[in-house]
Amino acid sequence: MSCDLILALDVPTREQAAPILRQLRGQLRWVKIGLQMFTAYGPDYVRAVADEGFDIFLDLKLHDIPNTVAKAVESLAPLPIGMLTLHTGGGREMMAAAVKAQQATRPDLLLLGVTVLTSMDATELANIGVGGTPEMQVARLGSLAASAGMKGLVCSPLEVGLLRRLLPADIKLVTPGIRPAGESGGDDQKRVLSPADAARAGSSYIVVGRPILQAPDPAAAARAILADLAIGKEVRIQ
Repeated sequence: MSCDLILALDVPTREQAAPILRQLRGQLRWVKIGLQMFTAYGPDYVRAVADEGFDIFLDLKLHDIPNTVAKAVESLAPLPIGMLTLHTGGGREMMAAAVKAQQATRPDLLLLGVTVLTSMDATELANIGVGGTPEMQVARLGSLAASAGMKGLVCSPLEVGLLRRLLPADIKLVTPGIRPAGESGGDDQKRVLSPADAARAGSSYIVVGRPILQAPDPAAAARAILADLAIGKEVRIQ
């Protein structure tokens, strides 16, 4: 099972993103465009980044009534994207409607169900009325997503092993909350692992932002993470 790197392009402006993308062209395949950049620049920016040779993970975390989410999937289908997120908390009916729209418009598009955000821990879940641990909630939502026909999930790397035991082997698991070994982080991620550990656990893709974006040499930082991933994959294969 392979594990690939996705750059989270979480910067304020396209002008700041441009030199980073130039340095990373040919170094990595996937770029995640989230709410910040999509809200600022819209679909045209998605097309522009795709035109630079990157595959696009559009991270909008759709969450609404079933018909609205299904129509949003249909509206986004013409864009050159390979992955699109929605919140599993929207329920089975919402996810099933999204899957139906995706299959009718873009059979090659991977819909990813976001389980529990990596910024949340048990205290934050309790604050919104969810009892139990993040792992319990991830398992609950992951099983619900699979039953609705979803083929991918977003979870913290700490829950990958659990989901690999619980769900079909072909489910893709995308994991933010990745920090290179020895990096303290100091941001809003609470449930984290190193790239190698995430690969060993069974992640299909890891999502990395600040460790690359804030590095003096983003291309070198990306290469180091890819090398760490390779170590994790080798250990898992053996």
